[in-house]
Amino acid sequence: MIIRLFPFLFFLTLQAAPTLKQHTVTIDGHPFALFEKRGENADKTILLLHGRTWSSLPNFDLVTATEDLSLMNALAARGFAVYALDMRGYGKTPRDASGWLSPQKAARDLTEVLRRLKDISGLGDVPAVFGWSFGSTIAHLAARNHPDLLSHLILYGYWKDPDTQIPEEPDPEKHTRRVNNEEHAASDFIIPGSISKEAVDAYVKMCLEADPVRVDFRRLHQFNALDPARLTMPVLLLHGAGDPYVKPEAHASLFTRLGTNDKEWVSIAGGDHAAHLENVRDRFIDALVTFIRRPGGKR
Repeated sequence: MIIRLFPFLFFLTLQAAPTLKQHTVTIDGHPFALFEKRGENADKTILLLHGRTWSSLPNFDLVTATEDLSLMNALAARGFAVYALDMRGYGKTPRDASGWLSPQKAARDLTEVLRRLKDISGLGDVPAVFGWSFGSTIAHLAARNHPDLLSHLILYGYWKDPDTQIPEEPDPEKHTRRVNNEEHAASDFIIPGSISKEAVDAYVKMCLEADPVRVDFRRLHQFNALDPARLTMPVLLLHGAGDPYVKPEAHASLFTRLGTNDKEWVSIAGGDHAAHLENVRDRFIDALVTFIRRPGGKR
């Protein structure tokens, strides 16, 4: 009887998930999609920023017929007002007239959204910012010049070595508009058995529907402006231990140079680049929430 009832009970659980709302934030005439999920009695705001290829909802609001892998749902259940931004050309945010995105442009957009988030959330608090992969370096750029706009910075799957410079190259003459594919969508799941086939299939489907064409980035040398010493807010370095984009020696250099003593470095055993969607996600979420809500920590 328990086995027969389980799918029905899980369905009821999914039904109880917070409602997804979409806000439109206009910056210099360009509309940005900002998604929200909020827990009851939420008392803390957090903004999630996606990576290089896929937009917010595939990464942060994945729910299958039998699994709730939504990071937004998990954080909402822990008392957060959760927001996720689609950058230019991703998901529900269109490309601008130039068709190009650059690190500095993306960081400026994030800064403007953060300026308005107090009013959007209605909580009046300074938000925490969670950046994943490419999003972590864009969040770093924004936090470098505007530390007053965020209470905590979570650098998840941070790929940039502070000792390595990206060569400056001339702007490409044409957009590639490369089509995304199933193999690419599933490529972040590396450790066998770390995630179910059902979840991978759902993720791939959601990614290709949301982001059929890869966004064109240029001027990646702008990431050379990243300076760990300019980060003065509480910083959490977070990654799956099997993440091929994270080099421990580079993280050690980054961690040592951070301009704050309020910092933690957490490696999640059994996880890789998409640990927030994998079997280790409970430990991942616990590390994230504990850092923000730790006793005596900045709120």
